[in-house]
Amino acid sequence: LTELQEIFNGELLFREDSTTDDLIDVIVGNRVYMRCVYCFNKIDCVSMEEVDRLARLPNAVVSCCELDLNLEYLISQLWEYLSLVRVYTKKRGSPPDFNDGIILRRGATIEHVCHRIHRSIVSQFKYAIVWGTSAKHCPQRVGIHHVVQHDDVIQITKK
Repeated sequence: LTELQEIFNGELLFREDSTTDDLIDVIVGNRVYMRCVYCFNKIDCVSMEEVDRLARLPNAVVSCCELDLNLEYLISQLWEYLSLVRVYTKKRGSPPDFNDGIILRRGATIEHVCHRIHRSIVSQFKYAIVWGTSAKHCPQRVGIHHVVQHDDVIQITKK
């Protein structure tokens, strides 16, 4: 394997059980492994023992679309694995709009929210009022570098 990569002299030291695929991945260095979720559908067609075995596998979710079994858990796992958060906006004097949320990566700030609404808002930004788990008290007045969390409600005030 090392001769194929033009490595003729060298020692290989393994500190764990590895396969030839692991060795190739290290030598070539262009492999990227991504996290995944295995979704097993139609659990109503197999035995309970098999469903229990599948559910205990790492990164696995068992579901049945026809009977609406475990779909909410599948959605929550996808949100978790993709590291996404949804925030909602609110206009002054009106209730929050829970129909159209803004989807962002986990760790996003108020500045990212402003960019998703319109890129000119950042230059006119004065402060934001946040309701939700990222606020120390509700409502909290925050700056542009405040990190938002899932299901926060944000009201942006411009200069």
